[in-house]
Amino acid sequence: MEYPWLKHYDEGIPYSLKPYPSQTLLDIVKDTASQRPHHTALIFKGRRLNYLELEKLSDAFANGLIELGVKKGDRVALILPNSPQLIFAQLGVWKAGGIAVPINPLYTENELERLLIECGAETVVVLTRFYKKIKSLQPHTRLRYVIATNIKEYLPRFLSFLFTLFKEKKEGHRIKLQPNDLWLSDLLRRHIHDPRPNVEINPEDMALLLFSGGTTGEPKGAVGTHQALLMTGMQLRAWFSTFTVEWDDVILLAIPLFHVYGNAGVFAVGIFGRDTFSVVPDPRDIDDLVATIRKTRPTFLPGVPTLFNALLNHPAVQAGKVDFKSTKLCVSGASSLLAEVKHRFEELTGGRVVEGYGLTESMMAAVVTPLHGPYKPGSVGTPLPDVEIRIADTTTGEGSLCPNEVGEILMRAPQLMKGYWQRPLETENTIRDGWLYTGDLGYLDEDGFLFIVDRKKDVIKPSGFQVWPREVEEVIASHPAVNEVGVGGVFDEYQGEAVKAWVVLRSGQKASAEEIRAYCRKKLAGYKVPKHIEFMESLPKTMVGKVLRRELLDQEKSKQNKS
Repeated sequence: MEYPWLKHYDEGIPYSLKPYPSQTLLDIVKDTASQRPHHTALIFKGRRLNYLELEKLSDAFANGLIELGVKKGDRVALILPNSPQLIFAQLGVWKAGGIAVPINPLYTENELERLLIECGAETVVVLTRFYKKIKSLQPHTRLRYVIATNIKEYLPRFLSFLFTLFKEKKEGHRIKLQPNDLWLSDLLRRHIHDPRPNVEINPEDMALLLFSGGTTGEPKGAVGTHQALLMTGMQLRAWFSTFTVEWDDVILLAIPLFHVYGNAGVFAVGIFGRDTFSVVPDPRDIDDLVATIRKTRPTFLPGVPTLFNALLNHPAVQAGKVDFKSTKLCVSGASSLLAEVKHRFEELTGGRVVEGYGLTESMMAAVVTPLHGPYKPGSVGTPLPDVEIRIADTTTGEGSLCPNEVGEILMRAPQLMKGYWQRPLETENTIRDGWLYTGDLGYLDEDGFLFIVDRKKDVIKPSGFQVWPREVEEVIASHPAVNEVGVGGVFDEYQGEAVKAWVVLRSGQKASAEEIRAYCRKKLAGYKVPKHIEFMESLPKTMVGKVLRRELLDQEKSKQNKS
């Protein structure tokens, strides 16, 4: 079949990469370590680890997991920020035959407990700062082994010394292990000279479990295979080939690995390209991010609109004290990028800024702006090699609509998720006849460029994170002064989209917006707490009493248009 978007591929970009090699990212890491053992794999706060060290550390961790009884197909939770430990731990989980489950460490105890129960993990690796949180919820989960690691273990010696003196105790990193728990460093020490365990890892084996709300808003684990990650790495690497150079690129790893964008869209791409990762543990710390860019001079900068906006507004950047000229390519994903931000960042770097669209369920099977072709404001680009997009009728989910007709976006690609973890009915509803029903609304123009119009599902994406309205509504509704609440996503120049709550108080009760936000912070991760709260006399509802979120959002858009 001839797809219209193929005519707009950059010169030299293949229409297909089939047949894909029967390999995994583990094979690529091994090959890289064999060819150039001292090639830098990652830079973390000035500390460098080469690919041989990455190979040995992941071998050691894999043997440590097997010592604890981890078997093929077991889930191992990784509750860590981007760090050397997270990178070699994920590789080690794979070498032991396990399924890596990276989870946002900033989740509350309630959120973490729910996800750990969902995936059934019996082993967890956790940063010391979050150790007490894991111990408090452990009795309600299947967790048997808690492996703790301190962020200072992979800092340069002097920074580690300063951290011990001034930050370790103050920021909650100094802990005393409870009986039967382990230090990651001790586990590695016992196995650092062991060869890679003799566990057969096949491309079709399950590798990664990432949580997504899908179309229902209830977090579910989307399972990706080793082959899916390799395919994504190959597709994106091919797309970026005119701007990237194998072995020579430094790729900024600021997107968290618990997000599909970070794990498949950055990590897999970097491993396949034999890149050096410039690791950023907290992209919200813009001062640290700017310092990292200054020191490591990344050539490839993947981010979200919030990150690019924050960089542009940083005093050092505005004063011209940060050199971005090493940056050849920036990729913006997870939410829409304003044309003005794109233009300003291209002027700043002299490089190219492109946008992309992908989903957790698609393991990043992506639509990306051509690097040299036309730029269409509002479009997220064209499907990558071996990725197909179809626009279906929103009611029936069938057919293929004409150009510029809005419908549900369907995606077909060889690396779609294997399914939702132990949820066959939801899987069957989401993937039908090989097509992923994204729940997003959009259209293809006559050239095959995709435009996202709205979301059939109500997921909100502040700075690219996923927030499900129902979860926030349930927390706010439990406040003693609240009678009714509706939650939705509203346009925000900084975050792209912000969480807003419309609240009706109980008769005779009083509560301020800040009081409700403080209440939410006890039960929700920070990015889920409403940025905007509006108090109302009543909320629009259906005849059966369901709050009409869409009507609230329409009213909000009307206000913004008038202003």
